[in-house]
Amino acid sequence: MANDAQLLADVRIDLREATLRPVYTVGERRRQVTTRQGPRRVLDFATTAGRDNLAQAVVLRLLTPRGELDALAHPDFGSRLHELIGRPNTATTRDLVRLFVLEALQHERRIAAIVELTVSAREGRAGPRNLVDVALRVQPAGAAPGDVLDLGPFTIAL
Repeated sequence: MANDAQLLADVRIDLREATLRPVYTVGERRRQVTTRQGPRRVLDFATTAGRDNLAQAVVLRLLTPRGELDALAHPDFGSRLHELIGRPNTATTRDLVRLFVLEALQHERRIAAIVELTVSAREGRAGPRNLVDVALRVQPAGAAPGDVLDLGPFTIAL
């Protein structure tokens, strides 16, 4: 596997609850350090790096409504997926899901290319009819052609 340092590192976010609306918490890591007073156990932020960080960044970008971070000088961060809540699960809506995902990810500098994006209805399978599955294959920045990262499938509730 290639050196993925260009994909950066960040605080790890863990999914805590996903039934009605995703709830995330900051990942934790316990470690022991030596101080003048002797060994001590500390609680620290867990981090994620490389491809795992890219996968986390994509999910956070898609979950964040576009414009939400405008006050922090990031007006293009996020997606428009929230605009589809309450719409029927039709081919047109799934095409909009596809468009909004592509639109959001065009701003992600750690993605060199979107290799494949599949958006499919969950009809006929277990679960409510308002669920749409999204599977994504991307080429990370700095990766060799053909070296792809599979993201998902993850589910969007309309």
